[in-house]
Amino acid sequence: MLAAVLNTPVAIRASVQVVRAFVKLRRMMSASRQILQRLDALEKTSSGHDNHIRALFETIREMMDPEAPPPRRIGFKVEEKARHYRT
Repeated sequence: MLAAVLNTPVAIRASVQVVRAFVKLRRMMSASRQILQRLDALEKTSSGHDNHIRALFETIREMMDPEAPPPRRIGFKVEEKARHYRT
């Protein structure tokens, strides 16, 4: 450390800042490690739900798609009743 070599206020402040930087770095690494552990736990719990979630999304998509209208008949539409002819 700089304060061990030089006994000045500037050297002491610089040494304190270096120690604070390392402490902050350690905290950040610990936080990221905790986040990674939480992500791993979430992945393990959600892996069993994947099939259920996919089925749910498929059902929602099917419900959102409108049903196709029935096909139109080709030809003339006769409004009158059919007559029976004597033969």
